[in-house]
Amino acid sequence: MTAVFISRHPGAREWAAEEGISVDRQVTHFDPETVQPGDVVIGTLPVHLAARVCQRGGRYLHLSLELPPDWRGRELSAADLRRFGARLESYQVTLLPLN
Repeated sequence: MTAVFISRHPGAREWAAEEGISVDRQVTHFDPETVQPGDVVIGTLPVHLAARVCQRGGRYLHLSLELPPDWRGRELSAADLRRFGARLESYQVTLLPLN
């Protein structure tokens, strides 16, 4: 099992370290085809990539927060993330047929 934290944001990486979240690798770009069964993927992935993680047998932990609209587009610090309730939430995402 490998735990991977995906983020291009220094504040998110700092937040994870301060929260004691243990990972094997930190990356800024993610290839879902590298996921092996039992891997844990942490980040804020688009839904289609989160679904691919789950399809390949991985576990997806989403970095969620309650970000006010006027804070969108800003680079957030670890303190900002805590202020806006940053937390990890486990999701099982499944791609369903349209019909």
